[in-house]
Amino acid sequence: MPARLPSWAWVTGLTAGALAVVAVLAVQADQGPKPRPAAATSEPNGSATADPKPSAGPSKKNPEAVPADSGTGRRIVYSLDRERVWLVDASDAPRRTFPVWPGTVAPEPGSYTIGTRTEATTGSDGVQVEHIMYFTARSGVSIAFSNAVDGSSPPPADPGARTGGIRVGKADGEALWAFGTAGTTVRVVE
Repeated sequence: MPARLPSWAWVTGLTAGALAVVAVLAVQADQGPKPRPAAATSEPNGSATADPKPSAGPSKKNPEAVPADSGTGRRIVYSLDRERVWLVDASDAPRRTFPVWPGTVAPEPGSYTIGTRTEATTGSDGVQVEHIMYFTARSGVSIAFSNAVDGSSPPPADPGARTGGIRVGKADGEALWAFGTAGTTVRVVE
């Protein structure tokens, strides 16, 4: 009689295969066109412009340029003032940038690393979230990137609520999850 594989071996194999598929899809999504939300511009007339060559710091001509004070090397950059994230490769080239919806508790500016990663859970606002990547805590509130499973943006936060989730769009969450492995630097700037 042939030996049977234990169920844990099947589950482990299927999980590894699913993670590989998600990583491949995230890389493919990162290569495609990126939608630009109208709210992402900082120009007073509301029109978005894009400079094809990224600059070293923010400017009025390129509001999506990586902040100059964000360090060097492969990193995730999160700007508190601009409510935006950049995925920056080892050569300091931005690979992707996108707007975020911060929680009510913000991290202090500084350098952190991705610690715990959780595939899915329920956020403190009751929304099903995935791709949760914790990188710090402040005043007893864990601070992490995540995206809503259904792709929705969060409603305006109750000012009295203490939430540390930095919500991103669904496709951006998948790209962030693929880029931000445990130990990846997160640089928080004003």
